[in-house]
Amino acid sequence: MASNDGIGKILGVALALCIVCSVIVSTAAVVLKPAQEANKSLDRKRNILQAAGMLEEGRSVDEQFAVVEERFVDLASGEFTDAVSSGYDQRAAAKDPSLSRDVPGDEDIAKVGRQASVAQVYLVRGEAGDYEKIILPVHGYGLWSTLYGFLALESDGNTVAGLGFYDHGETPGLGGEVDNPRWKALWPGKKVYRDGEVELSLTKGAVNPANANADWMVDGLSGATLTSRGVTNLIDFWLGDAGFAPFLENLKNGEA
Repeated sequence: MASNDGIGKILGVALALCIVCSVIVSTAAVVLKPAQEANKSLDRKRNILQAAGMLEEGRSVDEQFAVVEERFVDLASGEFTDAVSSGYDQRAAAKDPSLSRDVPGDEDIAKVGRQASVAQVYLVRGEAGDYEKIILPVHGYGLWSTLYGFLALESDGNTVAGLGFYDHGETPGLGGEVDNPRWKALWPGKKVYRDGEVELSLTKGAVNPANANADWMVDGLSGATLTSRGVTNLIDFWLGDAGFAPFLENLKNGEA
């Protein structure tokens, strides 16, 4: 009996401890959620500013982001939409069949699988009211993972202002070189379109400045051929007709 009582007490204490721990963890999750969401929002703003070449260290990110306008675009029509509002999660929407489409295999060069019907875009207006920068969310599969980032364009919708990836699982030192500041510094000034088609791509090795196509070429990632190809494919997909090309054309013509 004494032995059974001992086991009962041990199980009782263990159960009570589990309940107490569960309450503590649940409470902490609820209490910390606002702070986590705030940090997530701040990190997103930082990545957007960084991709656009607008981030100034030492200044408040929120203060700098005040010039950035968040809008939502219906990808099918290329027009602004009010169907969603602030707080919309494009990555989550891509998993919801009612908010996305299944990309056909022959079209899915970036291996996105499903594509949200509405995309978030970020616009920077100049003093005259015109858009100075257009920042677009892009993603696609590399070697080991899906790379998520932002591509920033100048007001002409064709000249690259910058590119940055904020989430990926590529091999450090190889595909992970997408995070290398020296490689990211190669993007500003490059052109996306030629004769209405996406021509921007990564090349094997370094770009020869004397090459007639140099404006549409970026150095490939050394030792990371598949990641380089993945970056080329995601640019081709998201700047093409299935992505933001209709929106950019509408924006250029003042019809977005």
